[in-house]
Order: sequence, then structure tokens, then C-alpha cells
Amino acid sequence: MTTAAEARVAEQTVPYFANLYRHEYANLITFRKNGQPVVTPVWFAERNGKIYVMTTASAGKVKRIRNNPQVEIGPSDRAGKPLGPTVPARARILPPDEARIARDALDDKYGLMKAMFDFFMNIRGVERAWIEIAPLVDTVVE
Repeated sequence: MTTAAEARVAEQTVPYFANLYRHEYANLITFRKNGQPVVTPVWFAERNGKIYVMTTASAGKVKRIRNNPQVEIGPSDRAGKPLGPTVPARARILPPDEARIARDALDDKYGLMKAMFDFFMNIRGVERAWIEIAPLVDTVVE
């Protein structure tokens, strides 16, 4: 059974992240324990109303998300220059058995560029982490 809040989010999921559509990069803003924001430009892809990001398992943003899942995300250029407003969201690090949706979404969006990136990550033996970013349930989008 779906709660009223969940139903409201389900109806608004598509417009919630609409500011990211047609953009190649987004600024993912995570927060240190002292509340200081850390802005990181990332590749991202949307699937089923959620945003997915890939990073290295040792990246600082992985540690920060584990400590505080509250994030903000907004469109940017590859250097991190904001191209629109950010929206608050909740992030989580996906366990390996749930990572396929993130992998597939990013593969579909970035194609050959993602394949080349994966090739070099594999050669270097870099472990990856997959981040899922979801709308906040209690946030109302107009």
C-alpha cells in the first residue's frame, strides 16, 4: 500500500529532476560532518525517476554520503560551473547486487565515452561505487 506522501512523489518524480534533462554533467553536492558542502561535477543518468552516478569506491563523496545521505544536485558544465538550480535529494551507495540499473543507465546515456572510461578503469583495477539519488519524500514540487 502506498502512502499519500509516496503517491505525491511518484506523481512528481519526473519533474523533480527536470532541471537536469538535456545536460551531460551535474554538480553533486555532498556535505562534510561539519556541514561544509563539497561540490563535484559528475556524469549522471536518470532511470525510473532516480539519478545514478558512478565514482571510485575510495572517493570522498562515498564516505560523505555514508555519513550523511542528504545531497543536492543541479546541472553544470564539465568544470563544475552551475548551469541551473540545485534540488535537495537523498543519496545511497548501491550494493553490488543493485548496481546493474546504474551501470545500464550510464551506458545508455554515455555510450562509447563510458565504454572507454570503463576500459581504463578496468586496466587500472579501480573499484567502483554506484550512487542512487532519489527525490526527498517530503519535498513538494510545483
